[in-house]
Amino acid sequence: MKPKISLFLAAILLGFSPTLQAANSTTENTVRPRLSTDEVENQINLDREANPLYESRLFAPIKEWKNAVAEKTGFNWSLDYSAFFVGVSDSPGEDNASSGMVRFFGFWDLVNRGTPNKGSLNWKVENRHSYTDVPPSGLGFESGYVGLFEAPFSDQQTRLTNLYWKQYFAEGTWAAVAGFLDATDFVDVYLLASPWLGFTNFMFSTGSAAMDLTNDAALGAGIGGMIGEKVYVQAGIVDANSDPADPFDNLMEGSDFFKWVEVGFTPGQEKLYFDNIHLTFWHVDERANGTPDGWGLNASWHQWIDDKWFPFIRGGYTEDSGSLLERSITVGIGYQPVPIRGVIGFGFNWGKPNETSFGDLDDQYTTELFWRYQLTKELAVTPTIQYIKDPALNPDESSLWAFGLRVRVVL
Repeated sequence: MKPKISLFLAAILLGFSPTLQAANSTTENTVRPRLSTDEVENQINLDREANPLYESRLFAPIKEWKNAVAEKTGFNWSLDYSAFFVGVSDSPGEDNASSGMVRFFGFWDLVNRGTPNKGSLNWKVENRHSYTDVPPSGLGFESGYVGLFEAPFSDQQTRLTNLYWKQYFAEGTWAAVAGFLDATDFVDVYLLASPWLGFTNFMFSTGSAAMDLTNDAALGAGIGGMIGEKVYVQAGIVDANSDPADPFDNLMEGSDFFKWVEVGFTPGQEKLYFDNIHLTFWHVDERANGTPDGWGLNASWHQWIDDKWFPFIRGGYTEDSGSLLERSITVGIGYQPVPIRGVIGFGFNWGKPNETSFGDLDDQYTTELFWRYQLTKELAVTPTIQYIKDPALNPDESSLWAFGLRVRVVL
């Protein structure tokens, strides 16, 4: 057995992860997420806590049944459908794209249910399908932009995204996961990174496009927790050659990994998700497809002010690898007019395309304004406007506009 594989298996057996706050009982909802909003437990709890414009009773019997099952057995599940439509100006190729996805996800509390040291099985299965020849995830390059409009909205079809065990310990101040992970649920997390709930442009998501992330559903593990009252640490490792559409094919035959270590500061564990400054170091090996190895540093600061305002500053530096950008700086702000009814977000990004990936290209500037609005507990809509100055792959155009609409329906 190769040394790297042995190390990887040992890491899984130890089971580490950056989950940073113990969960309450399965029916006691909380709006203090422990990881990204896309992590299955957080997504389910946030959907339960939504404060919509209109309180629909259409699916009330189903929801009451689901909650009763969760209270009795610890089995929590959800089903949603999302669609995204986007059009761009002055594209040398296709100028519009649309796609949808259905997701079945949940968590089953099987150990120490209702206690700070609970353990649960977490899963997420999806089908991502395009309505057009080019999906939204590919329209950026089609229009000459080094970037992704709604990265998850592809034509990948049926895929596994999550299948892992999550275990809290030390009275909920530390936790571990091991199995098939989505690294973006853990690394460089901030409130508006979710492509289902926050910004649609990947520049404003995990890693600020200056992190060479692996596919989700990557076999891996991680650990994280609080050191004292104001410092947290986390670290993880995942398979860099993962294929979510066929995650069990050639399992463990490769020895290429994406690894990260993150150190952060927060006023208190209960505020970690909202008030946070952190530094993330990552490294990725050369992959089976020939993408070179590389490393990088990402930094992030964000703060929740008066339950309404959420300013943030984020940046990244990459050396080699296959990331979109090798330098990236992002500033922006989120605003919540009514608690848990939606958010208005505005962000600006300066980025230098990665020379290893694209050669020597000019700098690129991206701006996005979006408004996610919760019409009912089941339905949220998000119109978005984006302006790209100097799209790096289309030097004949000095600017590019993108107009999009995201719709999410959840049961």
